[in-house]
Amino acid sequence: MDWKGVMPAVTTKFTTTDELDLKMFSTNLQAQMDAGVNAIILGGSLGEASTLTNSEKKTLVEHAVGFVDDKVPIVMNIAERSTGSAIALAKNATDWGAKGLMLLPPMQYKATDYEVITYFKEIAKSTDLPIMIYNNPVDYKIEVTLEMFDDLLKLDNILAVKESTRDITNITRIRNTFGNRLKILCGVDTLALESLLMGAEGWVAGLVCAFPKETVAIYNLAISGRWEEAKALYRWFLPLLELDINPQLVQNIKLAEKATGLGTEYVRPPRLPLQGEERERVLQIIEKGIETRPKLPV
Repeated sequence: MDWKGVMPAVTTKFTTTDELDLKMFSTNLQAQMDAGVNAIILGGSLGEASTLTNSEKKTLVEHAVGFVDDKVPIVMNIAERSTGSAIALAKNATDWGAKGLMLLPPMQYKATDYEVITYFKEIAKSTDLPIMIYNNPVDYKIEVTLEMFDDLLKLDNILAVKESTRDITNITRIRNTFGNRLKILCGVDTLALESLLMGAEGWVAGLVCAFPKETVAIYNLAISGRWEEAKALYRWFLPLLELDINPQLVQNIKLAEKATGLGTEYVRPPRLPLQGEERERVLQIIEKGIETRPKLPV
């Protein structure tokens, strides 16, 4: 497991009868691999993790592991209410074939710093899988501070952070404090290029679900130092990327997947597909993006 490059946080595909749509799931996985992504993350916020049963998580991970056939590693997200449940899921992830874990802080409880550290440590001690901590205080109301990381990094398998604080300067703080000990992956689509410029090793992406080749192209241009070409592509992409920083990001991105032939619009209730004026607004952004889709540089 190498914590760098583009890692799609893929959506979970459903049928009209609210069952897993493994055929469309496979179509999207293939598009991601064809584009050259470095890993695939399952069961994140974008994957509607809170609505999935353990049986469905098992099906998704095992299907993805079999489908990618070791070409890219599968990372499973853990977002649980109790430490015991999280530890059990970490063990399952190993049994199902995942190669890494992404950990969110405890769900539905505003834990103290000490409680968060203990939670992460207990999970990390229970598994040999490499771990990326998801640091998103905007959405989850808990920030993993530098002081907390200083303690967490005593565990050898905590290796990376999905940096979603929205504070670009935090990348430099992390690098100044921990050097290369903690790998940094941008977790906010609209800050990806800026994060790569400041030293992030990768991008946990959302709109990549609908536009995999463009996402990978921006990353490859950036790490090659071809910043002007990267900026031009990023400017085209930004209106689409802004669909990721929205309470309806799942519906937005699934609508984009449908438009590009890489998914469907079906979400699991209580989520519902976009309606009325908001749906038309998002469709206009998607359709303009597709109409003006640039030719990708070699």
